[in-house]
Amino acid sequence: MTTKTAAAAARATVYGYPRQGRNRELKKAIEGYWKGRVSADALRDTAAELRRGTWRQLADAGIHEVPTGDFSYYDHVLDTTVMVGAIPERHRTAVDADALDGYFAMARGTQDVAPLEMTKWFDTNYHYLVPELGPDTVFAANCAKQVAELEEALALGLTARPVLVGPVTYLLLAKPAPGVAADFEPLTLLDRLLPVYAEVLADLRAAGAEWVQVDEPALVQDRTPAELNAAERTYRELGTLTDRPKLLVASYFDQLGEALPVLAKAPVEGLALDFTDSAAANLDALAAVGGLPGKRLVAGVVDGRNIWINDLQKSLSTLGTLLGLADRVDVAASSSLLHVPLDAAAERDIEPQILRWLAFARQKTAEIVTLARGISRGTDSITAELAANRADLASRAASPITRDPAVRARSQAVTDADARRSQPYSERAAAQRAHLGLPLLPTTTIGSFPQTTELRTARADLRTGRIGTAGYEERIKAEIGDVISFQEKTGIDVLVHGEPERNDMVQYFAEQLTGYLATQHGWVQSYGTRYVRPPVLAGDISRPEPMTVRWTSYAQSLTDRPVKGMLTGPVTMLAWSFVRDDQPLGDTARQVALALRDEVDDLEAAGTSVIQVDEPALRETLPLRSADHPAYLAWATEAFRLSTSGVRPDTQIHTHMCYAEFGDIVQAIDDLDADVISLEAARSHMQVARELAEHGYPREAGPGVYDIHSPRVPSADEAAALLRTGLEAIPAERLWVNPDCGLKTRGWPETRASLENLVAAARTVRGELETPTS
Repeated sequence: MTTKTAAAAARATVYGYPRQGRNRELKKAIEGYWKGRVSADALRDTAAELRRGTWRQLADAGIHEVPTGDFSYYDHVLDTTVMVGAIPERHRTAVDADALDGYFAMARGTQDVAPLEMTKWFDTNYHYLVPELGPDTVFAANCAKQVAELEEALALGLTARPVLVGPVTYLLLAKPAPGVAADFEPLTLLDRLLPVYAEVLADLRAAGAEWVQVDEPALVQDRTPAELNAAERTYRELGTLTDRPKLLVASYFDQLGEALPVLAKAPVEGLALDFTDSAAANLDALAAVGGLPGKRLVAGVVDGRNIWINDLQKSLSTLGTLLGLADRVDVAASSSLLHVPLDAAAERDIEPQILRWLAFARQKTAEIVTLARGISRGTDSITAELAANRADLASRAASPITRDPAVRARSQAVTDADARRSQPYSERAAAQRAHLGLPLLPTTTIGSFPQTTELRTARADLRTGRIGTAGYEERIKAEIGDVISFQEKTGIDVLVHGEPERNDMVQYFAEQLTGYLATQHGWVQSYGTRYVRPPVLAGDISRPEPMTVRWTSYAQSLTDRPVKGMLTGPVTMLAWSFVRDDQPLGDTARQVALALRDEVDDLEAAGTSVIQVDEPALRETLPLRSADHPAYLAWATEAFRLSTSGVRPDTQIHTHMCYAEFGDIVQAIDDLDADVISLEAARSHMQVARELAEHGYPREAGPGVYDIHSPRVPSADEAAALLRTGLEAIPAERLWVNPDCGLKTRGWPETRASLENLVAAARTVRGELETPTS
């Protein structure tokens, strides 16, 4: 199938790897450091041991070139900010006093200093810290981390390749710093930044790097001619440096499109491209530009973002075609394996046959090595692996888990009317105001309250049998009672039950729906030390019985104030799961929406007057190419409406979104037809409120005034100032007062203080509105 020369060039590699360790040792060490229980030296020792363990494991598995520099205490974009010296002015004192504490201050903030804004990394659920730049930004190289980690790997006798966020992507991800004009374009700083990258590359070469991987995922998005020119100039200048390692420019998550000929012609030694289904167009595009003669191609043929086993025969076919398009073809995953769990072999509660359908990071590594061997030595060398792979793929395709005729019939019977409310918003709003009787600027929270050690212990005790169901439920009732009592005393208008029974906003529902599989050890980093276990969406979805009605009704029985029913929306149920790849996403979303519709109807029937269906993933799942937006938004908004449109006009439907660029989807937010939307706004200084106003958004909105991803407690004056900014864009009769997001990750002391300040701010501003000035 291949020429001997081309096949001999094949090597196995990965772009990056999960950071946390088998038992989330990194999370525990960092949080211990924050609490003063772990010293800085102990934290560094833990991190170094995790890095060494990862590299040894990769090398032992057959990976020929291990990545370095992808490890992070918090976020690799924040690491890049440190590397190029773009420290925000408000954090310089802390960074100069102690680099590690200053680093965490940029990520988390302090009581006196706000952190960097946080948002989603392209269309994933990973969050990065947004660089803040301005016309006065001065860059300075500081690659101590990158050099030290390279030297660690080389000292183990390994072939290592440092990984950097590319300069074009870094600038395209950045935003104007506070106080800088909103129309400032960080890309105008490219000429200042490139000499810093040149210095970093020289230092890495001096430390022993033969190759450096420079990640430019931003180039898979739609880019203007000016942005493409910037990419061309960047790699012309870096490529013609004399003191540098070989450069491997990597893109992933989609096709490169207009940027492919730019990079193909650049004087760099290699490109790393995604060739999985979402980026299959890269294959024809690469052939159209004449391939990469004299260059290295790293072919991402194993899906780095989902957990299904690879179709080895299909990947071999792709690789066979690619062998004629480059001087050397290596095999990799389509992206960093940061986005998948560590090891499927750790799962004990998944049926063995189903487990064979799954590939986490270690299994994907094995697939990459198998494929590299297959194109290097011929398919005869992997006969057993190919046979096992065919059997596993056939097993999944034939499994009754994947198809439920009743679910499919119901989905096919949906009409346009099923996804429309019975009355327009203006009539619903009047009915809801009369029914709920809320004050001006009503206060609420997003849903979850702190998940205490006692709650986690209770769930663990239930799983292990140390307590029975009755004992567990008494603990949950007690927690709900405390949460309701606190909210009443604080003066919050629309209450929540606090979700003490929920382990995760997606997993909790997935465990009660058919077609989902739950993992025990499938942890994936979301941001910093926040890890989630995305469930596996394996088959057709239905709801056997009510999921939330009992606890919501119990909470409502404790108070006369309205208690929100809390659900996770269909798009987020997909986005924060490992979704099935054997049918269109829109079909799966409709199945989930119908299951949620049953839950919404049951909540209303039980007396719940306010129901929140969260869709924080609506923006993050937006395709990276604008040509793909309309089709996605059509099924995504229909799925939300399908789940919420069966209720009476006086039942108020809320939704929630957080940590994304909402300006791109304001029309879609409008199309959801929710009565109230709450959104993250504190770190972005109410930007989303202005975007809603510019769009003419006609319904109610609660742009957050409390950044819950930072441990700092905002003062009442600070919250009031944000609220007044919100009022500049949204009329008082349509403005709600709430935090940015749920409070699950926060402690009770800061939660109490912050919510008390939030309510005080609402009362202050409410009083200003009700007392006209002369």
